[in-house]
Amino acid sequence: MENTKCLIIGSGPSGYTAAIYASRSDLKPIIYQGMEPGGQLTTTTEVDNFPGYPEGIDGAKMMEDFQKQAERFGADVRWGMVNDIDVSKRPFKVTVDDGTVLTAETIIIATGATAKYLGLESEEKFKGGGVSACATCDGFFYKGKDVAVVGGGDTAAEEATYLANMCRKVYLIHRRDKLRASKAMQNKVLKTANIEILWNHEVKEITGTVQGFIKALDGVILYNNDTGKEKRIDIEGFFVAIGHKPNTDIFKGKLDMDETGYLITKPDSTATSISGIFAAGDVQDKHYRQAITAAGTGAMAAIEAERFLG
Repeated sequence: MENTKCLIIGSGPSGYTAAIYASRSDLKPIIYQGMEPGGQLTTTTEVDNFPGYPEGIDGAKMMEDFQKQAERFGADVRWGMVNDIDVSKRPFKVTVDDGTVLTAETIIIATGATAKYLGLESEEKFKGGGVSACATCDGFFYKGKDVAVVGGGDTAAEEATYLANMCRKVYLIHRRDKLRASKAMQNKVLKTANIEILWNHEVKEITGTVQGFIKALDGVILYNNDTGKEKRIDIEGFFVAIGHKPNTDIFKGKLDMDETGYLITKPDSTATSISGIFAAGDVQDKHYRQAITAAGTGAMAAIEAERFLG
C-alpha cells in the first residue's frame, strides 16, 4: 500500500500553497484536487486583489499557476476526490473515489467551502458575469453602480454595507419582514443612506444579455410575498449572501467542527482535534474567505506538518 509523509486533500489557494511549502520541505506531498480542481477561484473571471498580479488575472489561470509552481517543486498532483478517511491511528488510511487506498503520516485538509446560491437557472447563467458570492472579491467592479444583495443575516448586512461605500445604490433583498442579522449590523444597515431594504421579496429571475463570453446583467425580477405582485429593479451586480457550506461531510464524527460544519483548529495553529491532521483555507475560516488568507493558512499547515514529523 502506498504511503506518503503528507497528503493534501483539496486544491485551491490553500491546498496548492500547502503543496508548494511541503514540497520544498522534502515531504513529497500527494495532493488530490477534489471535485472542483482549483477551488472556487476557477469560477471567477477576474482576480484583482491578490498580490503579484498588478494587472489582475483570470481565476482559473491563477490556479493553473499555483498548480505549476507546486509541481515544479515535486508535488504529486492527482485528479480525484477522497471519500473516506480513517483517523483512528497513524498512519491515517484514506480511500479515493477511484478505489485507491493509501496511508499518510500527516494530512492537510483544504477542501474549502461552497457558497450557497438560490438555485435559479438565470443565476447560474450570470455567474462570473454579474452574479457573485463575494462582495470583497468583486465589489470593486461595480464602483458607482447600482447593485443588489440577497440575504438577511450578518453576512448579507456586511456585504451590503461594504458595497454601499463604493456603489451608488445597494438594494438589500430579504424574503421576510425582519433581518436575522445582529442588532449592531441591522442598525448599521438602517443608518446607511444608500441601502434600500426590499422586505418580503424573493428573486424570481435575473435578467441581462449573454454574447459568447461577454455577460451583462441588467436587472432582477422580484416577487412580493405580501401582494403577490412582481417588480423589476435595474442593477448591474447581484451578490448572493445566504451562507456557505464547508466541504466537511466525510470528516463528520471524526474531527471537531462547529455547528455549521467548519473544522475547528487550535488557537494560532492549523492543527485539528486529531494530532497530525491540519486544516487550511475556507474549510476552517468562515470570517475572511479570501484567496490570500487561504494561501497563508496553507503555508502554515505545511510548516506545522513538517515540524510535527520532526
